[in-house]
Amino acid sequence: MIWFLRIAAMVVLIAMLAVTSWASQTVALWNMPRAVATHPWFIATLFDTYFAFLSFWAWVAYKETSVIARVLWLVAILLLGNIAMSIYVLRELFRVSPNATFQDILLRRK
Repeated sequence: MIWFLRIAAMVVLIAMLAVTSWASQTVALWNMPRAVATHPWFIATLFDTYFAFLSFWAWVAYKETSVIARVLWLVAILLLGNIAMSIYVLRELFRVSPNATFQDILLRRK
């Protein structure tokens, strides 16, 4: 099961890097049309996304024992989103044995 999770996290990372690269080469983020940036569904989606980032970070904050690591991961997640999140998940998945349980992955190491 761990191998499947590793592959899934790698797919997310590669997809996010690809789509982010494509989008940034197509148009700069700061050139977003005002109609898009002020659209109610765009704003609602941003709220939804950033609350999801903060929810994921709550798990990261639980797993990490250092305040510095917690803050750095928060900044990375807020700036890079799913790119940072998939890197964190991959890091955690490669720290456990291939026979690890979900508890081994989700709970703080002793």
